[in-house]
Amino acid sequence: MKILVVEDQFKLARSLKRGLEQDRFVVEVARDYESGLQMVAGSEHDLIILDRMMPGGDGLDIVRWLRENQRTTPCIMLTAKSQVEARVEGLNSGADDYLVKPFSFDELLARVYALLRRPDSPQATALSARGVVLDSYKKTTTYNNQVIDLTKKEFNVLEYLLRNKGKVVSKETLLNHVWDFDADVLPNTVEAFINSIRKKIDKNYNIQLIKTVRGHGYTIEE
Repeated sequence: MKILVVEDQFKLARSLKRGLEQDRFVVEVARDYESGLQMVAGSEHDLIILDRMMPGGDGLDIVRWLRENQRTTPCIMLTAKSQVEARVEGLNSGADDYLVKPFSFDELLARVYALLRRPDSPQATALSARGVVLDSYKKTTTYNNQVIDLTKKEFNVLEYLLRNKGKVVSKETLLNHVWDFDADVLPNTVEAFINSIRKKIDKNYNIQLIKTVRGHGYTIEE
């Protein structure tokens, strides 16, 4: 899953990025209002964590932009404002949750997973196809209850394909959703990871999980 962190405090942004990446999330960071709005408008994320007050504007205006454009991406607001009125304003403007600084990273992570597990969230935590089950909460992948050992990037590639089961996903789309915004990768990087997943799943268990649609990308059929 891909998370956007919009936070101008360098140390906090770095800490959040490291912590979330350790939990196998793909994390992008914006350091001010304008870059945050550009990244929100130009790409899709599974969840967004935003500071309220930052250079260039209020993070709450980014949430408002999302809701005005019918984007339902879950949003967690971070703020030094502890007043009830500020929290009410944030929630009424479309934020899904609110954390007052300073906060525990463990609590933030728990709130992230709570939002992703929410019944009205499009992000189910258990995904499956052809006997393969990927649990994005437990960070496990199994085939008929046998554990499949995937690297972090292999896990994220497979997760995105499973979330788009029945659709053809291009290499460019995988690059945009599974790799960092500024990562220096080429389309053949995607091929290498697809081949690695196939060796661990398709060849080991004699199934065809990921199909190549020549000239278009990859798909996992319903």
